[in-house]
Amino acid sequence: MCAQSNDRPYLDPALPVEQRAADLLSRMTLEEKVDQLGSYNQFSGWEEWSAFGRLSLEKRIEHVKALSAAKAVGIGIGQFSVVLRELPPADAAKKANEIQEYARQHTRLGIPPILHDEGLHGLLANEGTSFPQAIGMASSWDPQLLEEVAGAIGREAYTRGTRQLLSPTMNIARDPRCGRTEETYGEDTFLASRMAVAFVRGLQGQGVIATPKHFAANFVGDGGRDSYAIHISERLLREVYLPAFEAAIREGGALSIMAAYNSLDGLPCSCIPWLLTDLLRGEWDFEGFVVSDYDSVIHILEKHAVAANKTEVAKRAVEAGLDVELPGSICFTSPMLAGLKDGTISEKAVDEAVRRVLSVKFRMGLFDEGLVDEAKAAVSSHTAQHQALALRMAQEAITLLKNENNALPLLAGLKSVAVIGPQAARTVLGGYAWEGYAPDRFTNPLQAIINKAGEKVAVHYAYGCDVTGDATDGIAAAVEAARKSQCAVLFVGNDRRTEGESRDRANLELPGAQAELIAAVAATGTPVVVVLINGAPVLMAGWIDKVAAVLEAWYPGEAGGLAIADILFGDADPGGKLPVSLPRSMGQLPLFYNYKPSGRGDDYVDLTGKPLFPFGFGLSYTTFAYRGLEITPANARAIEKVTISLEVENTGSLAGDEVVQLYVHDKLASVVRPVKELKAFQRLSLQPGETRQVRLELDVHQLGLYDARLDYVVEPGEFDIMVGSSSEDIRLKGKLIVTA
Repeated sequence: MCAQSNDRPYLDPALPVEQRAADLLSRMTLEEKVDQLGSYNQFSGWEEWSAFGRLSLEKRIEHVKALSAAKAVGIGIGQFSVVLRELPPADAAKKANEIQEYARQHTRLGIPPILHDEGLHGLLANEGTSFPQAIGMASSWDPQLLEEVAGAIGREAYTRGTRQLLSPTMNIARDPRCGRTEETYGEDTFLASRMAVAFVRGLQGQGVIATPKHFAANFVGDGGRDSYAIHISERLLREVYLPAFEAAIREGGALSIMAAYNSLDGLPCSCIPWLLTDLLRGEWDFEGFVVSDYDSVIHILEKHAVAANKTEVAKRAVEAGLDVELPGSICFTSPMLAGLKDGTISEKAVDEAVRRVLSVKFRMGLFDEGLVDEAKAAVSSHTAQHQALALRMAQEAITLLKNENNALPLLAGLKSVAVIGPQAARTVLGGYAWEGYAPDRFTNPLQAIINKAGEKVAVHYAYGCDVTGDATDGIAAAVEAARKSQCAVLFVGNDRRTEGESRDRANLELPGAQAELIAAVAATGTPVVVVLINGAPVLMAGWIDKVAAVLEAWYPGEAGGLAIADILFGDADPGGKLPVSLPRSMGQLPLFYNYKPSGRGDDYVDLTGKPLFPFGFGLSYTTFAYRGLEITPANARAIEKVTISLEVENTGSLAGDEVVQLYVHDKLASVVRPVKELKAFQRLSLQPGETRQVRLELDVHQLGLYDARLDYVVEPGEFDIMVGSSSEDIRLKGKLIVTA
């Protein structure tokens, strides 16, 4: 039978969302309510998922195509977990339509489910465009470009029927030992906030729900371990680990949030009322719904052990403010239903959760829009426009860390070049990227260099060694390739075997024999350029003095090879800036630029306390002069905006990009403040000799702090204004007086 009829006001799109949701909620049975808070996952556990992943792509596609919409939808399931990922775009759209059509026509109330997947740096699906990993996109310091990227990701998701993406990752990376550092926007709260807002706006502007994660304070457990218990103060939470989430909600309008795996001050994040209700809804006015990280609800029982059974788990989670259990319903199913029927679980709490889910479905048009166009889906993924966007982002992300004697760009008269290393002849995409592409689908760095160099340049390739393992038998060939070349470009780093989710690191040295490879090639006397392909900082102290240049490319996405070649040959300027501090030694960790003053000093008896390369650092092929700092008004009240203006001139002979960075320091406060804090930035592209007037807007409210009672206040006083090219390279200084 058809579930939709004219006597149901909730189907009238002219009515307010709140009224439509309330009307629909009033018609629902307990079973239907519970189903809206659950999810369908075609696998019963990680072992089944892993076994599925080992099948050929053809077998996986065959399996997903055979999924029965009737079996999956049941009486009205609320969410579908990654059921479209394996399918090509048109097939995915067809499967999404089957599911939605069945829900409309064959469930009592016709409530459409949300189909979700991942989209951290590209839609994690067959034929999705792969952009640079998140830490690379943060290195662009270009929120406007990131919003374009997120829009492209959203278009690819929407056209195939995926309406929610579990992205972006908003955790702050203060300890790079965490394997998931690559997923973040770096160590700084302000930079992460600006990138978060851009990503959420880009995604939701395409009709796809954004889901900032992991809420909250993940990735900074003891020893740099992901999802470890977190024991930090509310002050530190509010100053460092929560602002990016707040910005994503208040400014970006995020409609979903993912609760984290870790416990926070003794409670699992999936069942903390203060976190999920008091803060999220009470203080921040969040209007969306909270989803669990995959299996984090059952972890309340099986890992954290703070509940006796699944019904108690469901009670603690839903009454705390968690709305949807992912990826499959374990506790938000019959255990929740049993608790509702015997009064153990508050029906009011469940009604609130269902209302939030329904409201987002109405707001995003799921009840009102037609089915997706399968033909449009086929031509909307991996378009020429999206590929060009991936190249542009990769170019902007690449960061030049060292360039001794102008080793780069490579000379126009170059006759020979050695291309060496385990990362040279492959395209490494990083975590949360579709891995079903054919090996030759994208142009790897070696091929890009060959294409760029042309017939007049001899390219000598040697593998050298693997990313992992101790084998060194390939180093001799690498040395020989370097000896017969004018320069050597070494591609080294990490991959899925050495970092990523569930792969935290105790050692940040290059794995395997890669450092030995660098040393051997450098010993030939041939100038060496090292290109790092990785997701988190690596230690360089053992080899950086032996090489002429270092490029940090991160995981640069599908167009990374092309972008690297452009940078090497000077067809693009390496204008990226570091979103994290790069340490000299493991003993410095955790390491970040915006620390608070010490009761002693910052140095060790055997090592400086300063990083090898500071936050915000990045060289260019040209030089920039800063002058003429003006602060208007120089005396401002808390409700005002201040304009910091200056001139920046390209004083070199090549076009280039610069990121102008504004830092502040509160000279006298009621609580201890960081030595400096990023508060504004702007990326510029300047031709040789070009001068640009830069205007950085500073809302005085940004200068506030959490006082002794944890109330946010803007205190009158004097602030140092520092403008420069990095957190350590300050070019201009001034003063701002904040008055009562």
